[in-house]
Amino acid sequence: MFSAQDVMKLRERTGCGMMDCKKALTESEGDMEKAIELLREKGLAAAAKKSGRIAAEGIVDAFAQDNVGVVVEVNSETDFVSKNADFQKFVADIAGHIAKTAPADTDALMEQKFMNTGDTTIREMLTQKIATIGENMNIRRFARYEGVVETYIHGGGRIGVMVKFDTDASKAAGEAFKSFAKDMAMQVAAALPQYVAPADVPEAVVVKEKEILTAQAINEGKPAAIAEKMVAGRISKFYKEVCLLEQPFIKDPDKAVKTVVKEISDTIGSPVSIVEFVRFEKGEGIEKREDNFADEVANMIKQ
Repeated sequence: MFSAQDVMKLRERTGCGMMDCKKALTESEGDMEKAIELLREKGLAAAAKKSGRIAAEGIVDAFAQDNVGVVVEVNSETDFVSKNADFQKFVADIAGHIAKTAPADTDALMEQKFMNTGDTTIREMLTQKIATIGENMNIRRFARYEGVVETYIHGGGRIGVMVKFDTDASKAAGEAFKSFAKDMAMQVAAALPQYVAPADVPEAVVVKEKEILTAQAINEGKPAAIAEKMVAGRISKFYKEVCLLEQPFIKDPDKAVKTVVKEISDTIGSPVSIVEFVRFEKGEGIEKREDNFADEVANMIKQ
């Protein structure tokens, strides 16, 4: 019905104990998303983490110049390679290439001729690096924005963020805006928002969250009528967790990010809005074999 790896994955995504995860997977007949819902309804999981188990090595790098921004993730097998200067230069070259050529996706990128040579494809470059460094590597994903953008790299390439703003480009050149933009990129890195504003949250996500919050309240012994009223307040808390503009500002938790956006608009004398953002975490969602823990979970399932 489900494996030890499934229990491990559920534990990583929810932070719940192994036995609780096993019971939830049993009750959901191995359905991962349903198991997460069950754990949340019982109040055992605050929320499912957006990312899966972080395990792959490599780095996330960024490029920003001439109103173009890029973040790209390139994976390697070991952390040792990710600290290799030749590998880091390769990733930086890829980021600059993406900024200039605007490939549609990673498949298109791999077939492009590298801008600095004109006769070697990115795929061939990657193959050469694999042969030289002696380790498998993969250009996993990238994002490219045009306009007023800010990038931020945290932890030596562990996390990469890019935020796009809508404002007067001439006003965005000032130090006040630059400081604000950097703060917003750091906010995304630290607080893991999933959407810019409540209006961006898909209706299906809101409906499902309300169902879970209602089940939580009823499981707490609240009558249905009271549970309904409680959900209204709890959904507001949900927005504060997943929507960037509703989150407490990391430098001053007494303020919401939307208040900081209004303040910078007043300061530079031009409306500012956050259009979109992207956050890459190295190895996000890639499973890495953990033999000892896997054996422990397998033994538990057999019991």
